[in-house]
Amino acid sequence: MTAIAEPRAAARWRPAILGRVETSLEQCLVRAADGDERAFAELYDATAARVFGLVLRILVDRAQSEEVAQEVYLEAWRQAKRFDPSRGAAMSWLLQIAHARAVDRVRSSQSQRDRDERIGVRDTAVPVDEVAEQVEISLDAARARRALGELSDAHREAIELAYFEGLTQSEIAERLGAPLGTVKTRLRDGMQRLRGILGVTT
Repeated sequence: MTAIAEPRAAARWRPAILGRVETSLEQCLVRAADGDERAFAELYDATAARVFGLVLRILVDRAQSEEVAQEVYLEAWRQAKRFDPSRGAAMSWLLQIAHARAVDRVRSSQSQRDRDERIGVRDTAVPVDEVAEQVEISLDAARARRALGELSDAHREAIELAYFEGLTQSEIAERLGAPLGTVKTRLRDGMQRLRGILGVTT
C-alpha cells in the first residue's frame, strides 16, 4: 500500500466546508500533483458543493451522486499531474471529470437495466408497470431535450448553464454579463415554460 492510499476528500462524502482558500484552485491542484494532501483538501472544500450539485442534477438520485462525487475526487487526486493551468481553470477541469463520471454512471445504469430486462424476459415475465416506468424515464429525457429547443435563446442558455454546467445564478450573471435579477427571471420563466411544454403541473 502506498503512503497515501486515498486522500481525505474522497474518504467519505461530506458537505463542503465553505471558507477562505489561501491559495488558488490551480495552485492547489499543482501541489496535489506532488502529493500534497492539505492542498487537495483545500481544493475539495472549495469545490465539493459545485461538483456534487452538477452530479446530482444529472443523476437525480442522491446516493448515486454521493458515490460518483467520491469517484470524481479520487480521479482528480490520481490524475492531478495531467492538469495544465495554462489550458484552463481548475474548476472547469473538475466539472469536466464530474460530468463525464455522471454520464458514465447513467450509461452503466441503463446498460444494467437493459441486461436485467433481457434476462427477465428470458427467465420470467417482467411486470408491465416496471417496463413502462423504464420507458417513461427514457422518453422524459428525450422530451426534455426537445423542449429546451423550443425555448428562447436567452432562457435556454440560462438553464443550460445552471443545470448542465452547474453554475450558480451569480456565476451565470457574470458569464453572460447580465444583471443577477435578469438571470433569476430567465431561469424562473424558462423553467415555467419547460413545465408547460412537458405538461408538468407541479
